[in-house]
Amino acid sequence: MISLILFDQTLNIFSEIGIIILIGIVTKNGILIVEFANQKKLAGLPLREAVLEAATLRLRPILMTSLATMLGALPIALALGAAAKSRIPMGIAIIGGLIFSLILTLYVVPALYTLISGNIKSEEDSDDLEPDLDE
Repeated sequence: MISLILFDQTLNIFSEIGIIILIGIVTKNGILIVEFANQKKLAGLPLREAVLEAATLRLRPILMTSLATMLGALPIALALGAAAKSRIPMGIAIIGGLIFSLILTLYVVPALYTLISGNIKSEEDSDDLEPDLDE
């Protein structure tokens, strides 16, 4: 939305399609970081190391996906081609959203995962609290 406002574009059907595309890409990136961190935790790494290693391993694929999508949306944002003026908001929404979400994905997702995962007890800890009915 900020990029649409900065470039004096409207929220229309094309910009909404761009936002939907953006949500899919950002969600995939966040899920992959969390999944990698969960795998590292199951492998025995402490929470902080698991999150740092997951974010480090996913850095290059996230950057490559984001840059490829931004470069793919650049002709749309620059209105190159016939009757492309109406699709400018879609390109701007995708490019501006990916720039902003890149920061969120690489910094905020690991921080929130550390915060939330640190407060949730693991299954092994919760097994200790259950009464043993065999006795």
